[in-house]
Amino acid sequence: MNSLMEMIRTDAFLLVVFGIMLFLLIGFMMMLIRFSKLNRRYHDFMRKLGDGENLEEDLQAYMSRVEEVERHNKKTSTHVKQIDQELKKCIQKVGMVRYSAFKDTGSDLSFALALLDENKDGVVLNGIYSREMSNIYAKPVEQGKSTYTLSEEETQAIEKAIQAEGI
Repeated sequence: MNSLMEMIRTDAFLLVVFGIMLFLLIGFMMMLIRFSKLNRRYHDFMRKLGDGENLEEDLQAYMSRVEEVERHNKKTSTHVKQIDQELKKCIQKVGMVRYSAFKDTGSDLSFALALLDENKDGVVLNGIYSREMSNIYAKPVEQGKSTYTLSEEETQAIEKAIQAEGI
């Protein structure tokens, strides 16, 4: 016991205790600085979030807005799918061939025009021009074929339309 008391009274022991206290004081100061920064960030966050008085109400309002946006997105997605289905029935592929129907007319004034949807359904129009008259004939097209006899130009117009990337 005496040796312990003598050791406590030595200068070396006092220096060690002083060093430990200095180390703890520096650690405490660092913790105060970190706490101050964290506290400042917390107050900035609360200020941005709202008045900071009732965080629960603010979060409920935010969640309500998120749910409303999700409902709106779901309606929009459904609407876009409907439009995609309807778009398949619209004219998407066009093919045209100009030709001279009669030897006495020049400049390829006659034409065959195929207007098809995504399923290769539609119509092929054939405009035949002569000096005395001009006629336009229409033939239905299903799956790229027609139940009516097609001219060479009409067949070419349908093939051009099928190969087209779309309007």
